[in-house]
Amino acid sequence: MYQITEDQRALVDAVRDFATERIAPHALDWDAEKHFPVDVLAEAGELGLGGIYVGEEHGGAGLDRKDAVLIFEELAKADPALSAYISIHNMVVWMIDSFGTDEQRARWVPDLATMQHLGSYCLTEPGAGSDAASLTTRAVRDGDDYVLNGVKQFISGAGTSEYYVVMCRTADTGSKGISTLVVHKDTPGLSFGPNEKKMGWNTQPTRQVIFEDARVPVAHRLGEEGDGFHIAMKGLNGGRINIGACSLGGGQAALEKATAYLKERTAFGAPLTTKQSLVFDLADMATDLEAARTFLMRAADALDRKDPDTVRLCAMAKKVATDTGFDAANKALQLHGGYGYLHEYGVEKIVRDLRVHQILEGSNEIMRLIVGRMLVDA
Repeated sequence: MYQITEDQRALVDAVRDFATERIAPHALDWDAEKHFPVDVLAEAGELGLGGIYVGEEHGGAGLDRKDAVLIFEELAKADPALSAYISIHNMVVWMIDSFGTDEQRARWVPDLATMQHLGSYCLTEPGAGSDAASLTTRAVRDGDDYVLNGVKQFISGAGTSEYYVVMCRTADTGSKGISTLVVHKDTPGLSFGPNEKKMGWNTQPTRQVIFEDARVPVAHRLGEEGDGFHIAMKGLNGGRINIGACSLGGGQAALEKATAYLKERTAFGAPLTTKQSLVFDLADMATDLEAARTFLMRAADALDRKDPDTVRLCAMAKKVATDTGFDAANKALQLHGGYGYLHEYGVEKIVRDLRVHQILEGSNEIMRLIVGRMLVDA
């Protein structure tokens, strides 16, 4: 249904080579040391991975969402946490490229596309997660500036990123009162909380982003006042597909590790691959991952075509892919027995990294709510 073209195969090969050589050998150490490899991200930017579906006019790769699915799966086979950050960064660059003025795009996109500058997406707050429209970070107009106050929570790349795309309240009209500002890291009044101690995703920093009377030029607003919630949700459609692809990559890597382990390990006088129930587990994992991969490509195709069913398909595909990837990784850990619990085997890291994919970019419960509401409201 979605046969990979020769160009896409060459793209996958190039990304796989980069991920195998520059990411995979270091992933466990980065995880243990909580190291954010900005130098490797810059190398990824040189390959065009900082602006995958951004126009070529300002240095983007000009690829489509189906290409992005292939890219993020390959990156995540090497390290789901770093792949997920690259996904978030791409969402930021796409938002600027899609909703910014010509001047804004020319100013910000080139360095973001090469990942010389990194970007962070700031929507979630301490009291506003799934109910994003209830956010309270406020921007008050004062001449040619906005005065920004509030706190953003769980922000990937915070403290390291150069730019922060911030959803904030400019009017008390619910989702219609939200606007989007691009804030530079050196803005007076901008500060960051400590790096969170997390279950996974240790390869990327996660901090609060704090605004205390931070003055942001009106010229840094994307779109018009009140466009912010629309911009944020448009970004999340692609983000959901990308994080699903990251889950697929992690799940596929875990399946490959489990398959190799069962072929090498002997018990009760024979290789574990002679135990039919264990081979059935591998078959189920492979089948479920392939089904999720097909679903993701369908959703990505809908997003590329601006299909009216895009929101529903992206929500469905995100839920299916993130659940499937985590389940495959968890089963791979079980198949490794006690060795799966050891850091050096790499399986437990995949489990820890993939668990959060069922929560972020809209929790999977919210994905079910989106689909259910569309059914009953039709």
